[in-house]
Amino acid sequence: MPARLTRNEVAALVDHTLLKPEATAADVAAVAAEAAELGAHAVCVSPSMVPVAVGTGVRVAAVAGFPSGKHLPVVKAQEAALAVSAGASEIDMVLDIGAALAGDLAAVRSEVAAVRAAVPAAVLKVIVESAVLLALRDADALVRVCRAAEDGGADFVKTSTGFHPAGGASVRAVALMAQAVGGRIGIKASGGIRTAADAVAMLEAGATRLGLSATRAVLDGLG
Repeated sequence: MPARLTRNEVAALVDHTLLKPEATAADVAAVAAEAAELGAHAVCVSPSMVPVAVGTGVRVAAVAGFPSGKHLPVVKAQEAALAVSAGASEIDMVLDIGAALAGDLAAVRSEVAAVRAAVPAAVLKVIVESAVLLALRDADALVRVCRAAEDGGADFVKTSTGFHPAGGASVRAVALMAQAVGGRIGIKASGGIRTAADAVAMLEAGATRLGLSATRAVLDGLG
């Protein structure tokens, strides 16, 4: 059970994250080094910072269409391709949340498929802003959007950017997302996870990856 995972096992599920607009190259290098020290799965950074993070030898995830998701699909696809060409092996793309709220599942599938085609070998995570969908629509809408992202070629669905005022990850959202994809693809819980108890709750609800900025504090809380 996830609650019995060791510190090292939890660390191996973490994308250690720095996406603040004010982050400098020195900040990113330090976070990447910390990710390596802690045994994290990857470091997650902005596309412009991929070369800095790659230079540290840590697996690199980069965001696309971040944080609003209101970029043209071709722009998201090109941003993802450039990040992969610079050395990223994972892409966390933000959906057009307006299309998701409108129930335009064809648009959801189409833009995920566009990014998938641009980075066929990368791990593709699709950020659905679950807190927004649950606040403004309903649980069924979140389920449908996750399945549309899966149909478009996602390897993971991810709760949140962590930048939207509606909030970040929740146990309810993770459980619904896990139900939606039935173990066929992964679930990344990200946004507002700051304690070991938060992390364990997300894993117990079905998360298979965690996006954390407070990684050291979370791991220290596991004992």
